[in-house]
Amino acid sequence: MDFAPSPIPASEPPRDCPLCPRLVGVRHALRAEHPDWWNAPVNAFGDPDAWLAIVGLAPGRQGANRTGRPFTGDYSGDLLFGTLAKYGLAEGAYDGRPEDSLRLTGAVIINAVKCLPPENKPTTQEIHNCRPFLAGQAAALPNVRVFVALGQIAHQSTVKVMGGRLPKARFAHLAEHRMPDGRVLIDSYHCSRYNQNTGRLTQEMFEAVFARALEVMGAM
Repeated sequence: MDFAPSPIPASEPPRDCPLCPRLVGVRHALRAEHPDWWNAPVNAFGDPDAWLAIVGLAPGRQGANRTGRPFTGDYSGDLLFGTLAKYGLAEGAYDGRPEDSLRLTGAVIINAVKCLPPENKPTTQEIHNCRPFLAGQAAALPNVRVFVALGQIAHQSTVKVMGGRLPKARFAHLAEHRMPDGRVLIDSYHCSRYNQNTGRLTQEMFEAVFARALEVMGAM
């Protein structure tokens, strides 16, 4: 299986990052069980000259942890990449494999947590351990003017990385926050299978986030 290279390789953690013992244990167990999977910190994916950065939570077991590319190979990727294509932020065909022809244009995906957490629930310490990588990736993308945070954990980490204050920047779907450096953060419910199946997040709600991101960028 091919794996997607990072658009900002110098900002990535090492393949055997040791910072979170629980996540290291998960990684080693899955390497033994599924030696053909990625089973490592997942790289950023997208355009190194992007104006929009999408901040996800963490790799999914059957998605990015398996394929090595964010949101690739699980249910959430269908909505995310379909929406990006609709708004001119993706080209090519997405079929759930890192060797497909999908390419992001003007957008890049980074994660708040780089490694697979059990049940998609990283601990507070694991989120904190990974925050320097998020900060490094945000700094390595100088053209990014708008961030979209998928879920509350991504929101909290992004606010902290951008120098904002959480009491003044509360998470809510379509909430918009201007950060101290002038960049803008827009919140979205995560495009997970659970949120879609329960109706917490509809296609129309998700598309509204990216429509607004384009409006904000156009006004800058």
